[in-house]
This record gives sequence, structure tokens and C-alpha cells, in this order.
Amino acid sequence: MKPLVILNSITAGYDDNIVLKKVNLQVNENDFIGIIGPNGGGKTTLVKIILGILKPINGSIEYAPEEQGKTFIGYLPQINQIDKKFPISVFDVVLSGLMSEKIRRYHFLSDDKSKADELLSKMGIFDLRKKPIGELSGGQMQRVLLCRSLISSPKLLILDEPNTFVDNKFEYDLYETLSELNKSMAILLITHDVGTISYYVKTIACVNTFLHYHNSNIITEQQLAAYNCPIQIITHGDVPHTVLKTHNHLTE
Repeated sequence: MKPLVILNSITAGYDDNIVLKKVNLQVNENDFIGIIGPNGGGKTTLVKIILGILKPINGSIEYAPEEQGKTFIGYLPQINQIDKKFPISVFDVVLSGLMSEKIRRYHFLSDDKSKADELLSKMGIFDLRKKPIGELSGGQMQRVLLCRSLISSPKLLILDEPNTFVDNKFEYDLYETLSELNKSMAILLITHDVGTISYYVKTIACVNTFLHYHNSNIITEQQLAAYNCPIQIITHGDVPHTVLKTHNHLTE
């Protein structure tokens, strides 16, 4: 498998607060990695490093040489990071996923607009294309943001807790959609929902200051404890659930 992103011994944080220590991770073509861990453990910081939003204190990050200068990463942020009061339509939000390329081309092409409409249709929200985002439900907003993250035809899709503030139908549809997308792109999925994602992801990484990569989609409570990842897995019949234990952040 060809590597898309390689993190080499990354240490990162904010001011004097170290959030990640000596993190190593390689994301290959068609990987589907579930990123789990407690709040404050460094999951979102890891995403910022990969996106280039935050520079590491130590360590380095490598991208596939042929992807240099391209918009090859699609990103679906946490929904609470979106200002729904901003006066913008659903259609324009989707097109904004091409903004970096638009800067080079100065305007959107008709093909861009057609692709935006196609994605909205696939997500079942074409009829909302002219609506302001402030009128959308949580599930509708996540569908719009997913279209936005896909319009640049990324090689890597990163989703930060996409099942927050959404209905059960969207959650099921999302995972099924991601399984299909994984045939043509790598996916990093950040979530607390260990039980559900274990059915869909291929591998799991636990982030709690340090990153522990588990080369399987099956992970036990004993392994989580060994990783200092305070998540308990509970299964009822065929429907898995998870709860978080109380925890202290551990550092060396």
C-alpha cells in the first residue's frame, strides 16, 4: 500500500501544554482507521497536525510526493465548529470545499457546480441546495459538510466525530457511505463510538497523549487499559455500545 501521510515522532501542543508525545502513524491508500481516546487526549490535535493547521514542536510529517500542492485531504469538522448564523446557502457551502483550487483558477467551473449538485443528490438533500445553513437540522448539516469534504475528490477523508448531534438514520447511512467511499480513498474517523465503528473500520488507533496503533478492528478492554485509553466496551446482542470511564491524563 502506498503511504499518503507519515507522522514521525510528533510532539505537539499549545503554549506550554503538551498534548501529543512521540506520535508515529502511517496512513496508506484505502486505510480505514478509527481514532479513539478520551476528551483532551489529543485526537483533534492529531487532525490539526495532519491538516497542517498546527505545526509540531518536534518530529516531522511527510506527504506523498505526487500529492504535494494538491487538495488531497477532505475534512469534515465537528458540527459545533460551524457558525450556522453565517448567511450562506447549502450549495455555496459545498462549493467552498474547492476554495483553494478556486484561488488558483479565480472562479468555479460549470463542472464544479455539477459535481456539487451530484453530491447533494447522492446525500438526498438536493432539495435543500438553496436553503441557508441556519435552517438545517444536525443530520442535514452533516450531510452538507460531507459533500463539502468530498467535492475535491480527496485521497484521504478525515471526519471528526461526525455522529455528534445527529439522528440514528444519518449515523447508519454515514457508516454505509464511508464503507463505499473507502474503496477509493483512505479514511480517518475520530469517534467515541468504539463498538459501532469496529464493524466498519479496518484498524484502530488509541490517542491519549501517546498513540497506540492496533492493526485490527477488534480491540479488547484489556488492550485499551494497556494503552491508557479509558474506554469500556459493552455489547448488548448485536448492537454494540460504549461508555467512558473516569480517567486521569497520563504523561511520562
